[in-house]
Amino acid sequence: MRVRVLALCGGIGGAKLALGLSHVLPPEDLAILVNTGDDFEHLGLAVSPDVDTVTYTLAGLNNTELGWGLAGETWAFMDQLRLLGGEDWFNLGDRDLALHVERTRRLAAGESLSAITADVARRLGVAPALWPMADDPVRTVLDTDEGTLAFQRYFVGRRAQPAVRAIAYQGAQTARPNPDAMAALADPALEAVIVCPSNPWLSIAPLLAMPALRDALATTAAPVIAVSPIVGGQAIKGPTAKLMEELGLPVTASAVAGFYAGIADGYVLDETDRALQSDVAALGMAADVQPTVMHDLATKEALARAVLAFAERLRRAAA
Repeated sequence: MRVRVLALCGGIGGAKLALGLSHVLPPEDLAILVNTGDDFEHLGLAVSPDVDTVTYTLAGLNNTELGWGLAGETWAFMDQLRLLGGEDWFNLGDRDLALHVERTRRLAAGESLSAITADVARRLGVAPALWPMADDPVRTVLDTDEGTLAFQRYFVGRRAQPAVRAIAYQGAQTARPNPDAMAALADPALEAVIVCPSNPWLSIAPLLAMPALRDALATTAAPVIAVSPIVGGQAIKGPTAKLMEELGLPVTASAVAGFYAGIADGYVLDETDRALQSDVAALGMAADVQPTVMHDLATKEALARAVLAFAERLRRAAA
């Protein structure tokens, strides 16, 4: 398998562009490397929220209103669990529950998360390659004004309300990145790496915290393009803006560009932030301006095409 485009992706926001890419590229040309820093064990089950969100989105099965989970989901399990006094702070739908049960069984039998993810994706009709960032565990942990919180306790249990002082990615220093992704990054056939507009500190940083993967991204011959998740000083989805404020960063698209300095060759700004092109250039990255807010499949596909065209321009300029 020779991948032409590798996408780095978190959950809801990143999955939108991943879906657009999957519609404009032949499936054999695209691979998607997904954050597993928010994976956790819940009720004895192995849960991989970002992997599942991307899988369901590419399979056309996702709940578009919630942004996560399955369309047409029912909640009898949660209702009964609540009646019994169980932990009900993290919702597991009745159909979604089957995936977590099966994943847990197969992990206990010795299969890798990568193998399970690939098989589930195939069974659900996902054509591009879908890779968890590592089979070794990496866990995002936040130092907050309420103490140390595992990612899901912070994000779901406390609805991202505690103020964040620092973030750690436990296990990242020793985790081995997905070998297929590493091979793709070293392959001269690779034409582009697309960092989807996911939360940089919660969805992309766990990938970059693995030294081997960060080095591979910094040295790959393919242009690396990051898409801003901040538009006009606001986050499209999730706590990105709040988190940036708490970490002492200006809530701007150019501040996010600074996060990718040394990794990205190009950075895509929304039309609203056209005036920030010079700030991006000062960081050593080429800037492109596009409509980045994805309302529907047409806008997802349009952004995917624009990002790929930008990568092609950078690739030709470097040739």
